Amino acid sequence: MRTQPANRGLAALAMLVMLVMVGLATPAGAVLPDEVLADPALEARARSIGQELRCLVCQNQSIDESDAPLARDLRILVRERLTAGDTNPEILAFVTARYGDFVLLEPPFKPKTWLLWLAPAAILLLGAFAVLAMARRRGGRGEPDPLTPEERARVDALLAERRGEEPAP
Repeated sequence: MRTQPANRGLAALAMLVMLVMVGLATPAGAVLPDEVLADPALEARARSIGQELRCLVCQNQSIDESDAPLARDLRILVRERLTAGDTNPEILAFVTARYGDFVLLEPPFKPKTWLLWLAPAAILLLGAFAVLAMARRRGGRGEPDPLTPEERARVDALLAERRGEEPAP
């Protein structure tokens, strides 16, 4: 029995929907099955910490999202520290002591990182002041001063000359 073209379209759509659902159901990230901890609570903590740490190779991904070998090493390190009984802050402090604040996806607000945190606001403020200054300069050019009687006579003469008329005395 042959399927009708409309049925083939529906079948293709159903297959696409199923593929999307399966793709969304799988855990995101690059954590490999051999890295997953048996204790679900510890694994949840490991994932939480992994989302706070930057992959030092990729630099724009967390260690949970990165496939880089260094990210894998950091994931394993986090899990080892968890099984050893460290708290989340202790693990973050340990990794930060080794790699610096750069390893944190959200660096702390301290003197070394003030520029990082305050630069966007400073740039916005400077831009706003520049726009206001330009607006004031342009706003000061409102209506021009009225013509003096001599200037008005000269304009009238030029206009009359252009129209081919005799200028008024």
